[in-house]
Amino acid sequence: MSNIKKNDIVKILAGRDNGKTGKVLTVFPKKMKALVQGINMVKKHSRRQSNDQQQGGIVHKESFIDISNLMVVCQKCSKPARIGFNKLSDGTKVRICKKCKEII
Repeated sequence: MSNIKKNDIVKILAGRDNGKTGKVLTVFPKKMKALVQGINMVKKHSRRQSNDQQQGGIVHKESFIDISNLMVVCQKCSKPARIGFNKLSDGTKVRICKKCKEII
């Protein structure tokens, strides 16, 4: 199970985009990978489609990045932090920041 969810703001810990931050677009928990907006950009060569709507050329798009290279940024303390879990009084399980103990 992954601590990282869709729409989280994450900091990149390793790779060519080390130190950058971005928003998580999708998470693939079985593959332990995620797509982060504007991070790990690759060039994809696309062929022109016969219906004349899509033009061929080189397209820049995001590629997968391993979840182990990401760390969630807490909105309260605005620093990358480890994630912990707590149960609220009504029994729901929530993620908390290990630095400031705030709910993420």
